[in-house]
Amino acid sequence: MSTRLVTFALDGRRYGVAVDAVQEVLRGQPRTRVPLAPATVAGLINLRGQVLTAIDLREQLGLPAYSGEEEPMLVVIRVAGEPVALLVDSIGSVVDVDADQFEPPPDTLTGIARDLILGAYKLQDQLLLALDVDRAVAA
Repeated sequence: MSTRLVTFALDGRRYGVAVDAVQEVLRGQPRTRVPLAPATVAGLINLRGQVLTAIDLREQLGLPAYSGEEEPMLVVIRVAGEPVALLVDSIGSVVDVDADQFEPPPDTLTGIARDLILGAYKLQDQLLLALDVDRAVAA
């Protein structure tokens, strides 16, 4: 059985989320900081009159902070019917993966990231880490 994933990059790694969960991809949306919010909350975004929470996936996965050279892109996903924006380095493509390519999270993945990754798909040139969007947004 094949699964279709939207891919994106974070700190040189390739991640994927189910295409059904993705509402849209955006660039350069201004964010409003939320005082006293956890570090994983990058701010709020006004998307055509709807206010969305933006999650800093680098912070959430324990990766180094953005260098500030490029504005992160946003992947708007739906979790429990509500849109949430994920900050990512860049957007990849939509790929089809098969269940026989799937493996548990690699042993090299440690810390909080291990809890937020469902597993990895072996692609021809690299691993594609499948993000558990429900846990990534809730954590």
